[in-house]
Amino acid sequence: MLIRLGKTSKMKGFSFGLDARNCITGSKLRDIKGSVCSKCYAMKGNFNFPSVRKGKATNLKHLEAPYFVDVMTYQLQDIKYFRWFDSGDLPSIEALEKIVQIAKNTPNCKHWLPTREVKIIKEYLITNKFPKNLVVRVSSPMIDEKPIKGFRNTSTVHAKENPFGFACPSQQQGNQCLNCVACWDKRVRNVSYEQH
Repeated sequence: MLIRLGKTSKMKGFSFGLDARNCITGSKLRDIKGSVCSKCYAMKGNFNFPSVRKGKATNLKHLEAPYFVDVMTYQLQDIKYFRWFDSGDLPSIEALEKIVQIAKNTPNCKHWLPTREVKIIKEYLITNKFPKNLVVRVSSPMIDEKPIKGFRNTSTVHAKENPFGFACPSQQQGNQCLNCVACWDKRVRNVSYEQH
């Protein structure tokens, strides 16, 4: 059995996503004007097709299944860059623990996990650390908001204000990452994405 991975045209490598309608924090932020989630790309366009929604629901079942770590470890052995949650977000600390184990099992793969699930990350970090090849970026909930304090790696979205830290160059590169791998680089403390 293989798990169907996403392949976005924008970035390097593959990705894994869930239905953004089920985000814990995002579902609350969606109704708040000026929040990043109020303009969520994963609630528009192709993400609304029944086949895409069915695929995201299947991914959640995979994530909750006991085989998930073994299957994903196998699939990511030869992958250089991987993004968790190109849509959706962490549903639980158990899901995060599985992702951490997959990262440990695939040391040659760089993993990037953007999240707004601050409580889950804080709970995990009480007694654990992330492996070197997993960059967890805790994302600020509001557009033009400063990075959230207390986390090694963060991300923000800017519209009217200047970006904080490293400005994602994709919008000047035809909406492509090209050679940029800043999101996967722990040395880059904050990545600021231009609102789109």
